[in-house]
Amino acid sequence: MKRVASPHPQWRKSTHSNSMSGDCVEVAGVGDMIALRDSKAPNGPILPLHPTAWHNLLARLKDG
Repeated sequence: MKRVASPHPQWRKSTHSNSMSGDCVEVAGVGDMIALRDSKAPNGPILPLHPTAWHNLLARLKDG
């Protein structure tokens, strides 16, 4: 993922999100961090992750 230092990150929805139920996670590169947010609350809290933590999270999710 391209990380850009921008006050307006380009959020992307997870391909595994269910648009019918509204349960969506969005991700964006912010500076040298990866940011996650709930798409139902775009002005709500953001979870910033170091790229290593992001990759570890993805690996754990894939492992089930």
